[in-house]
Amino acid sequence: MRNTAKLTTAVLAASALTLGLTACGSDKDSGSLDSSGPLVVAASPTPHAEILNFVKDKLAKKAGLDLEVKEFTDYITPNTATEDGSVGANYFQNQPYLDDFNSKRGTHIVPVVTVHLEPLGLYSHKVKKADDLKSGATVAVPNDAVNEARALKLLAANGLITLKDGVGNEATPRDITKNPKDLKFKEVEAAQTPRSLDDVDAAVVNGNYAISAGLKPAKDALVLESPKDNPYGNFLAVKKGNEKDPRVTKLAKLLTSPEVKKFIEDKYQGSVIPSF
Repeated sequence: MRNTAKLTTAVLAASALTLGLTACGSDKDSGSLDSSGPLVVAASPTPHAEILNFVKDKLAKKAGLDLEVKEFTDYITPNTATEDGSVGANYFQNQPYLDDFNSKRGTHIVPVVTVHLEPLGLYSHKVKKADDLKSGATVAVPNDAVNEARALKLLAANGLITLKDGVGNEATPRDITKNPKDLKFKEVEAAQTPRSLDDVDAAVVNGNYAISAGLKPAKDALVLESPKDNPYGNFLAVKKGNEKDPRVTKLAKLLTSPEVKKFIEDKYQGSVIPSF
């Protein structure tokens, strides 16, 4: 601010600056990236960090990319850390989840490139088929809005429940119009759904948490999401304005390379599906 500005103008400008740190604050507060250092990427351990570490170990050096992978086991910190600049990017989420997160928390995270799909699945330690669930059975579902809706849509697609028309990504158990088995729903943190399998009759588990728990979605799921026209592909994401960072563009290219596609197909055997 110029020294010649009037005091009133200075006060108003300072207030505007305080309110607008995201757009015009310091590099740390704005989440702007220092492109001279390594690109630090926040990721869920499986499969995201595994895929990133394959890139780091096999592809990054040749591409001139200094990559650092930082693992998180929750679905909140990777976005808040990307927003405040603690990390340069993240890789763990899908578009409906990100839209909901940005809307509720006022963050400014944007997708860069979609890499893979982890089909959501219904699992059980007590029955071998979904139709074998008894009347009044308890089903654990993720407690965050988007993944709960996704879980309910999976159950609806397989005839276990019926949802209101057009309920979309905001579905909750209150939107169930038909429940022939009188299923009960237990809402738990997404990361805890595999652990709930001993306490409930079945659980809907995100693909990354299923794999981390030793489940094989393509083999063990009672029902599994179809990849066709699926909006839940997982992508590399950054804070808005950092999409063109040269390190980010290098990583985006590597994550959608033939080498990564083969790695995903060979390692996960249909439990994780390339989206490119």
